[in-house]
Amino acid sequence: MNARPLPRLDSACLAGLTAGSGHDLPSRRPGRTGILHLGIGAFHRAHQAVFTEDAAAVSGDDRWGITGVTLRSASVVEQLEPQDCLFTVLQRGPRTVRARVVGSVLGVLFARDATEAVLGRISDPSVHVVTITVTEKGYRRAVDGGLDLDDPVVRSDLRRDRPGPRSVVGLLAAGLERRMRAGGEPLTVVCCDNLTANGGILRRLVLDFCSAASPGTAGGGDELARWVGSSVRFPSTVVDRIVPATTDDDRGTVLELLGVRDAGVVVAEPFRQWVIEDSFAGPRPSWELAGALFVDDVAAWETVKLRLLNATHSTLAYLGALRGYATVAQAVADPLLERIARELMDRDAVPTLRVPEGLDLSAYCDQVVERFANPSLRHRTTQIAMDGSQKLPLRLLGIVSERLSAGELPHRASLGVAAWMVYVARAASDGRGPGGLPLPLQDPLRERLAAAASGCSAPEVLVERMLGIREVFGAELAETAGWRNLLTAQVTALLTGRLP
Repeated sequence: MNARPLPRLDSACLAGLTAGSGHDLPSRRPGRTGILHLGIGAFHRAHQAVFTEDAAAVSGDDRWGITGVTLRSASVVEQLEPQDCLFTVLQRGPRTVRARVVGSVLGVLFARDATEAVLGRISDPSVHVVTITVTEKGYRRAVDGGLDLDDPVVRSDLRRDRPGPRSVVGLLAAGLERRMRAGGEPLTVVCCDNLTANGGILRRLVLDFCSAASPGTAGGGDELARWVGSSVRFPSTVVDRIVPATTDDDRGTVLELLGVRDAGVVVAEPFRQWVIEDSFAGPRPSWELAGALFVDDVAAWETVKLRLLNATHSTLAYLGALRGYATVAQAVADPLLERIARELMDRDAVPTLRVPEGLDLSAYCDQVVERFANPSLRHRTTQIAMDGSQKLPLRLLGIVSERLSAGELPHRASLGVAAWMVYVARAASDGRGPGGLPLPLQDPLRERLAAAASGCSAPEVLVERMLGIREVFGAELAETAGWRNLLTAQVTALLTGRLP
């Protein structure tokens, strides 16, 4: 006789569970939606959704349920809808593991199939906050930092070629237009992606869309731009939590701990951080009760995170993949790579930083290495290596530029850039690293990168072609002779398997 399949996580199963060793359950669920989230992937579920639930548990305020919107595919809907939008965050420490069922998400929508419902949520006066995580490339920015009006999806949204917008900025602008027409309740839009001054960037992109769209169309016109300027706030934020891709082993661990199947498991480290500019148009969750930090200016916190944690993460990912390491923990366990990581932070990044009050930089750097060394996370080097053309300017090239301006050659930050170039070249040729490790090239500029890197047997040619991609390097940095020579020497060493 076949054994009955184990039940799948849902409200009925949750009612029959009790918190125990190795797992935690939500004390109660919100009463209504107060937050709309665009881009409900793993990071949001492991970060903002947890902060929101913890804040509600302390404050007792049940207004802040989340409706999530997936923009690229219906997979998250298929994962969460049958589970009443419950999911597990599997927290993996170096020596401990704990499963936590999160209940702050009340609904999930696929924007392509439910555009009207999404726009209705943005215009709903009971929704006071829209949060966004769509990664750097999801904002479709041009070289000058504004909205890329030549992007085909943006162009289509502006022309209204489809029943509903597909870009995140087009969707947001159309929803804001509806909110304005429905009474104009103020709204706060919180960008939670790794962009410098992310709130200001998002505000500019929305206003760019308003200006480019024809008056009278969804998301267009001066009237909307004026209303956005007066009634919508875009606070900048810094978010931090390592959230690796979920594996079958992770789903199996949750099954062992809870006794139910969960198709929506996400994995995270114990550490989490959220720094938020204190600029809201109306009510908000009491996220500070869950450990979020509200400040007047997030810029210093943001630069610390981008140039210490993110820059080091990317450098370890590219160097690690080129040495055949599948995970970041394996890479940082290599004494040479750990030394490079620490020298990148200490010698190149720290001199460029304005230290936030109360932050111990030395302890922060130690913590970065300890977090990366967590063997339980299995954060893949090739996952961090994705979208390098979008990440390098934010993470490494600012360090390079500032150190060059100070008359110093930033050897370790430069090595991270050189490793990216060689990674792209390897990915564009046979797509394999040492030991047969697959090196996928996943990047919005994939075709241009592959064309630039293909067939480059001479290091100086590879450097010349890659520096010619102005969307990444700009003109001034690319023409800096001393740095170009350093890059060429480092690329030469890496192409022969050596660490310079």
